[in-house]
Amino acid sequence: MLLNKNIYSLYRYQCLLIFYGKRNKTYSVVSALSNNLNSTMKTLIDSKEYKKALNLLYEHYDISTDFTKNMAIKACTKLHDYNEGHRILQKLSPTSLNDPYIQTSLIHFYMQSHKVDKACHLFSTIVNKSNPMYAAMFKGFITNKMPEKVFDLYDKMEIEPISVTLNVLFNACARIRNDRAKTIGKRLLEKHFNYDQNDTGVFNSAIHMLMRFSDVNIAEDVFHSMKNKDIYTYGAMMKGYNDNEEYEKALNLYEKMNVKPNEIIYTLVFNSCAQLSNDRAQIIGKKLLEQMPHIYRNNNIILTSALHMLMKFGDVSHAECIFKLNRNKDIICYNAMMKGSLF
Repeated sequence: MLLNKNIYSLYRYQCLLIFYGKRNKTYSVVSALSNNLNSTMKTLIDSKEYKKALNLLYEHYDISTDFTKNMAIKACTKLHDYNEGHRILQKLSPTSLNDPYIQTSLIHFYMQSHKVDKACHLFSTIVNKSNPMYAAMFKGFITNKMPEKVFDLYDKMEIEPISVTLNVLFNACARIRNDRAKTIGKRLLEKHFNYDQNDTGVFNSAIHMLMRFSDVNIAEDVFHSMKNKDIYTYGAMMKGYNDNEEYEKALNLYEKMNVKPNEIIYTLVFNSCAQLSNDRAQIIGKKLLEQMPHIYRNNNIILTSALHMLMKFGDVSHAECIFKLNRNKDIICYNAMMKGSLF
């Protein structure tokens, strides 16, 4: 309904533009029309109707702004349509090509299209490079399996990284985990530890990185220093404990958690309990499963983890009930059931 109203508004404004075309009100009408086009484009892209967004751009290109064109480039990136994106690029004016938002979107577009050389060339021509531009380059290198280039570019970085860039860098270090990654990651954390204790996302990424490095004690220090912890903070810590085989610590943290668990937490706790299979783990695991809201009882990943846990407990009858409840059984679910019968 909203989309239909917006399209009707475009038509109505076009009629007004014709009517006022010979008067001094043309500019204000064009401005209103452009704003309406941008609003409609955003609605379409938020609804993942990327093709419709591109068609709308071409129908009203004469009143489009850099904002409109930027969204169109993002639509092409989502569609993985290099030819359509190149078509838009060919129509961009020199002014538009110098717009920092368009430049950042073009870097994303090139990287997603695996045109790494084009992204690097564009980046090299930009005089005033921003953190989002660096982040786009870093993400692109990771997507194209060129992780070392992330660090090569970071070493040449001309500005101080902010949250958007730090997140990508910490995640890159966590993924690569070689000596260079560990050196850069720890140096970044040390330098920016007091950067903004309210920026939960950055420190969640740092915890994930440290756990991947098996630096559990430092990850715990970061966790305790954080002013604002969210569900993802607890998830990063508990996953880190599990990955480092410190399952008791995962359960200790779960019992102290002051936020409602989500599907990630349910899965992690069930996995911790399965690995321990002691009296404490059985009490925690079965209680958590019993109290789990119905919204999660059709979640294949959670149910498979619960099934695996129950089989590790030797509670075959309960596991069979969970197996029957699972409407979307996959090979992992069957495997958990069959492996459980061997314990």
